[in-house]
Amino acid sequence: MAYRHFEFVEKHVWLLGILTAVMVSLGGLAEVLPLFVEARSVKPPENVKPYDPLRLAGRDVYVREGCYLCHSQMIRTLRFETQRYGRFSTAEESAYDRPFQWGSKRTGPDLARVGGKYSDDWQRKHLLAPQALVPESNMPAYPWLASAAIDGNDIAARMRTLRKLGDPYTDADIAGAAAAVEGRTELDALVAYLQGLGIANEPQPVRTSALAPSADGRQP
Repeated sequence: MAYRHFEFVEKHVWLLGILTAVMVSLGGLAEVLPLFVEARSVKPPENVKPYDPLRLAGRDVYVREGCYLCHSQMIRTLRFETQRYGRFSTAEESAYDRPFQWGSKRTGPDLARVGGKYSDDWQRKHLLAPQALVPESNMPAYPWLASAAIDGNDIAARMRTLRKLGDPYTDADIAGAAAAVEGRTELDALVAYLQGLGIANEPQPVRTSALAPSADGRQP
């Protein structure tokens, strides 16, 4: 009996096509839906804050200039990755990134933990003339960033939009955005953004008190 059903399906291409589409759709939903559910459950830890106005402007410059095309911000859990770049990346770090900058393309090194590895002056010189510091680098120079001013009103508008998406910016944060970036250039902003990566957004492990009593009630 079952054979006749299969034979009927095989002999009617239109039915075979419909059933194939249904099964492919169900399989796709089974793979995608858990990812959406998991993404909605990611909550930023208390110490991970949304970007301040200057770093937010710097992140916009980073995306606009296509830095993500050559630099990932995703350190995998593999030993050779953590030994080179530092602690592996977590979803909580990117809770306020829209879109996130994880990626997998590494023409240049991963930047997830680059904050504080070099001085502000080094970062500025590297962005203006990469080969002057790293002769073998194929990174392009970005001299126009040094003279490009930041639009404070635009940053405030971005913060208002991000608040609608869930970022906990206060009215005071938004009102002070223009003043926070006044007189600063896009180069200043990009350096500030880079210097915060892996420092300002890294979740910290929960620490227990050294004086906490043990299970039997005795002090350690």
